[in-house]
Amino acid sequence: MNDSTTTASEQAMALVGRHYRLTDHYEVGREKIREFARALQDDHPAHRYEDAAAELGFDRLVAPATFSSIVLLLVQRKMFESVLTGYDLGQVLQTEQSIQVHRPIVAGDQLRCDSYIESFRQFGDKDFMVTKNVLTNQHKDVLQTAYSTAVAQTGVDLAPDLRATVEGVIMTGQSAADRSAAAATRTIEDAGLVECFDEPAQPDSSDEPRTPRSVPAFEELSVGMALPTRTTLLTRGDLVNYAGVSGDSNPIHFSDLVAGSAGLPNVVSHGLLTMGLGAGYLTSWLGDPAAMVNYAVRFAGFAPVPATKASAIEFHGRVKELDPERRAATIALSATSEGRKLFGRATATVLLR
Repeated sequence: MNDSTTTASEQAMALVGRHYRLTDHYEVGREKIREFARALQDDHPAHRYEDAAAELGFDRLVAPATFSSIVLLLVQRKMFESVLTGYDLGQVLQTEQSIQVHRPIVAGDQLRCDSYIESFRQFGDKDFMVTKNVLTNQHKDVLQTAYSTAVAQTGVDLAPDLRATVEGVIMTGQSAADRSAAAATRTIEDAGLVECFDEPAQPDSSDEPRTPRSVPAFEELSVGMALPTRTTLLTRGDLVNYAGVSGDSNPIHFSDLVAGSAGLPNVVSHGLLTMGLGAGYLTSWLGDPAAMVNYAVRFAGFAPVPATKASAIEFHGRVKELDPERRAATIALSATSEGRKLFGRATATVLLR
């Protein structure tokens, strides 16, 4: 698979239908939850104080819904370190992400992740790969099912001086040269993955549904109703902080030169950061971060973040559908920056009191 004569696209195509698992768990710490919430500018007290989490029915801090992106990025990075070594990490972007929340992630959870390669397709010089990721805890409870779509640009031949700059900017050990050298002797187990052949874990359908503690009641909503607008500011410092907290070290988020080589007008915000900001916008209105049960975003653009001033992102929401039986609402979200649409499509399903 890692033979130098095998192209990156051939590597990816050969993985369709295969199933990988992290060999070790990721333990969710209370301070990490606080750091992640801060990086998302999400000030809900249940992410910071145990007594506030207890008011929502939890005995430990509740993580923001997109906290799982830390583990999903970890799995993705290990895939590119072991079985997808032909791709340049600087040319890999997330284009779509969805999460179905079965149970909230809380402090003390030991997260396991199973990743299923669902599909691969090529469109021009771009490769698209879809993975299904199932997160479970130490009790084998299924917490989230997430689908991720990544796109990698192929056939990009960087000039030698520019490639040297990229190699000098990217995180140590993550450059193409570093990964190729390591892949020559590293097994997939060395990278922290193991191939599996068992059936996927399933959510426990016998669980009693949790009673939402939302601020708005279901009866207060109507189809077409608009949520309050929220404007969030992002600086380069915010991008660097999120990169460190989340583990997303793609240099397009901090290097103007690398961003330019990827065809971007400037350093841009992480797609998963804007997705997380959108989730925080929604749960701030809800008042209950555990009341969001589905969230899906198709990324349509990036928010450029200049070196010396903040970039503004404006979030809007609208009630799209109502389900009286479940007391659920489907919310359509939008995010714009300097007139650019950041979400091509974004919806969330929330439960209400």
